[in-house]
Amino acid sequence: MNVIQTLAISALPIIFAITLHEAAHGYAARHFGDPTAWQMGRISLNPLRHVDMVGTLLVPALILLVSAGGLLFGWAKPVPVNFGNLRRPKQDMLWVAAAGPGANLLMALFWALLLKLAIGSPEMVYAEALKEMARVGISINGVLMVLNLLPLPPLDGGRIAVSLLPPRAAWKFSQLERWGFPILLALLFLGVLDTILRPLLRVFNTLIRILFGF
Repeated sequence: MNVIQTLAISALPIIFAITLHEAAHGYAARHFGDPTAWQMGRISLNPLRHVDMVGTLLVPALILLVSAGGLLFGWAKPVPVNFGNLRRPKQDMLWVAAAGPGANLLMALFWALLLKLAIGSPEMVYAEALKEMARVGISINGVLMVLNLLPLPPLDGGRIAVSLLPPRAAWKFSQLERWGFPILLALLFLGVLDTILRPLLRVFNTLIRILFGF
């Protein structure tokens, strides 16, 4: 498969995985009382409202090509959430944070179902392209789900941890947020992030294979 084919097949699942993750945060925030994302037009299934030219398009494309399809990573424009507007800020933070990884899980299941259908219908037009697209969809959504569930603010897992911790411990833990992204980059470049994610992704992919009988 050449570069153009790889990008064409991968673009749709990558864009939706990244952007609908953010949209899910906005939907959940509005449900629990914060209209900020809605007022800014960010509660939308239209990926164009969430696309970050660098994080959604350029970075995933470069990583996909450099790693020969072995690694996928990217981000969208973060959906603005004012946790102070939530009806129960500390408790509702958990559900707003979990909505993003939850959306990735649902998308991974969708792509797995599509892969199952494509495998079962080899005579279908574009069956091979659909299988490759579905595999990318499962992969990128698995990576985003597992990565974002790591307990490191400002990742979703960090916000979930803040929601679950006692108030004093939650406040102290939330202070890590200013260092969260540098810590994540350090873990990435030192290879620690890969060591953490790979076994978790193996478990995730094994469960997908068992569930859909691949």
